[in-house]
Amino acid sequence: MRRDSLFYQLFAQLPQTFFDLLGVEGAEGYRFDSIELKETTFRIDGVFVPPDPAGVVYFCEVQFQRDNTFYERFFAEIFLYLRLKRDTFSDWQAVVIYPDPQTEQKEITPYVPLIQSDRLRRVYLSELPSPEELPLSLGLMKLMTLSRAEMPKAARFLVQSAQDKTVQKREVIIELITRIMLYRFTELKREEVLHMLGLTTEELKRTRFYQEVYAEGRQEGLQQGLQQGEAAVILRLLRRRFGSLPNELEECIRQLSPERIEALAEARLDFPDLGEVVSWLNRST
Repeated sequence: MRRDSLFYQLFAQLPQTFFDLLGVEGAEGYRFDSIELKETTFRIDGVFVPPDPAGVVYFCEVQFQRDNTFYERFFAEIFLYLRLKRDTFSDWQAVVIYPDPQTEQKEITPYVPLIQSDRLRRVYLSELPSPEELPLSLGLMKLMTLSRAEMPKAARFLVQSAQDKTVQKREVIIELITRIMLYRFTELKREEVLHMLGLTTEELKRTRFYQEVYAEGRQEGLQQGLQQGEAAVILRLLRRRFGSLPNELEECIRQLSPERIEALAEARLDFPDLGEVVSWLNRST
């Protein structure tokens, strides 16, 4: 779940990254958005909206966990959007970003014509080379898939690359790298993360993430922020599957520890209805 959130933050701040991944040029003016289709409970988290109706609208999903009903939902959301927003685009393209082929939904028989068509592009990050061999924007994506042992070296390389004066939005990129590492190494103190990245305190202070999370220099604040972010993601996933949730259930989930939220993220795929979610929560408290 953390990776999903980080990818969407990356796309929101650096939309060009998505088009670099596809090898598509002329992406100026695109706006990344999360769009709720109010006539239903559907919500599309990744939509690259063209700057004018003559452009192509791109639907993007980051799928780091196996979901055996993913394509059913994804295509339903896409076609509902196409019906409701027909005057905002001339064509469309769907993209799913997986960590590896094993994460993809296995039973795809009803959707093979769409999945194997040019309408859908599946990206497996495991097939990309190392961050050192990629453009900086794609190196950020690859960084999120690496093991904890591999991340420090790759992150230092990306930070050094971002400090080149020819790189645009250097501070934004360094902020994203820092955020990725802090999310992955939550047990480390600020000084340890700085040392890992080869950053000085003054360099990190210039990033927005430092100002938001470390304004008072408290690791507890980071932990609380991560817990809230994780809870928001799992609540979004549950709403997507079951519709609106009771307020009591939402509050219960927000109070879970990060470890229990991760466990809930794994278990949610087996829940046939909200009653099972409540039962799981009762067993976990």
